Amino acid sequence: MTQEVRQGKQEELGLGEVERTGPTGRPLRDFPEPPPLDGHGPARIIAMVNQKGGVGKTTSTINLGAALAGYGRRVLLVDFDPQGALSVGLGINPHEIELSVYNVLMSSRVAASDVIVPSGIEDIDILPANIDLSAAEVQLVGEVAREQVLLRALQPVSDDYDVILIDCQPSLGLLTVNALTAAHGVIIPLETEFFALRGVALLVETIEKVQDRLNPALEIDGILATMFDSRTLHSREVIDRVIEAFGERVFDTVISRTVKFPDASVAAEPITSFAPRHAGAEAYRQLARELIARGGAP
Repeated sequence: MTQEVRQGKQEELGLGEVERTGPTGRPLRDFPEPPPLDGHGPARIIAMVNQKGGVGKTTSTINLGAALAGYGRRVLLVDFDPQGALSVGLGINPHEIELSVYNVLMSSRVAASDVIVPSGIEDIDILPANIDLSAAEVQLVGEVAREQVLLRALQPVSDDYDVILIDCQPSLGLLTVNALTAAHGVIIPLETEFFALRGVALLVETIEKVQDRLNPALEIDGILATMFDSRTLHSREVIDRVIEAFGERVFDTVISRTVKFPDASVAAEPITSFAPRHAGAEAYRQLARELIARGGAP
């Protein structure tokens, strides 16, 4: 019996109001709509990281960014994956761009501001990527302070934005370490599937090493359960395991599996504009409110 049916039955029997719970098993909280900002910048930088592919990093980067922009935040999305999925997801053909984040990393003559392009969505800009970025992993090895190259590249544009979201590649290599070194916070999208749990301990270990050696201010903003299917016991069991291990680090907001996300990607739009009344759009708006309420964004 679902929570909603149970609640209805108890109210019919006069047993009083039942506290409603969400997929995480916690009481459902209402995160208030954030007040408008007086000004913009400096940005809080958030890395979207998981070394496992297909867990919703790019989808979450695009849609969380759009939701934050909808609340008046100026957002820069950084495509830090050589596959260029974020760029494609917002209508940019990676094969047609002359300059990308690779040029910003590898050439002192190319600034981030030279490469950033508008997304076509109000208050969202993109620092695009293409396959050239795959060469940076090897070329950066010989650089001095190679873990801080992205940080130095983003500093000159940080005051122009409220939030910078970095969509990382599915690996724990030098590019991801660069993103963690540049970031103030980390969001870990985690598919609600058993094998997705196995790599989280290694990822947290990597984050702790970066905190210890490169970026003491780095925080885990939260673990975001994605691709949740309320019809399966398996999805609920995985969320229970994640909460058992990470407690309050797990966001209350859960992103359910829906065909609307790939549909929105094909349309090169965030779901908040493609299907604004869909439950998936509301989930990312709730995530934006929760992130702001937790102090993870201004």
